[in-house]
Amino acid sequence: MISVSTSQKYLNLTIGETAQLQCSFSTIPDTSGLTFQWDFVERTSLHPQQLYYYQSGEDVVTKLYEGRLQVPKDPTQSRNASISITDMQVSDSGVYTCEVHNFPDVDGRSEVNIIVNVLEAPSTPFCAVHGDIEAGHLVTLTCHSERGNPPPTYSWVRPDQAKARRPAIEFQFGEYQCTVSNVVGSATCMVELSAEMEAGIIAAAVIGALLGCLLIVLIVWFIVHRVKKHRYAAVKAPVAMETQ
Repeated sequence: MISVSTSQKYLNLTIGETAQLQCSFSTIPDTSGLTFQWDFVERTSLHPQQLYYYQSGEDVVTKLYEGRLQVPKDPTQSRNASISITDMQVSDSGVYTCEVHNFPDVDGRSEVNIIVNVLEAPSTPFCAVHGDIEAGHLVTLTCHSERGNPPPTYSWVRPDQAKARRPAIEFQFGEYQCTVSNVVGSATCMVELSAEMEAGIIAAAVIGALLGCLLIVLIVWFIVHRVKKHRYAAVKAPVAMETQ
């Protein structure tokens, strides 16, 4: 009776590491009909893809994994179907299945699954300010990190206040720090709310209003000029006809 086993059920790696996927089997002494394969189902997909296939001493590695996948040595003697995959990425997270067959030994457990999770520290976040920077107005601070597995958590603090670095809740001028973190690492970004920014926004609003008024004046002048031109042309035309 064939029996396939692994010492791993779950495997956590950080990005760039090598995955050692363990798979061993026991079967009848005659292994002339031995075949086995490794399949992978991405965590965002339900469709398995074949990584590697072995039959009659021949190794077949899927083109996508050429150069990354190391095949087992002499599996008929070692009873070992383990593989390794280098340079693991977040997209390599999912379920890996080792399936072994050795006809006519068809009874027993013929496959095992290993759940692999590739972890990645959060990327440097981007901080931004939205809204009118003045007392009594709603101001929104946003913070976003493009990458990170597991998904990072976010927190805001006022580092320029007490040493306790209290969470930022109420609007006050000063520096605000956003921290994104997960089990792998953390990253930060800063924004500053200052009276100068408030004055700059007011000045920009005033300039914008003045430019808007100037544009309206130019449009009115253009319309009046066009109307006068048409009236002059209408009056001049009859006079010209009388003099002919």
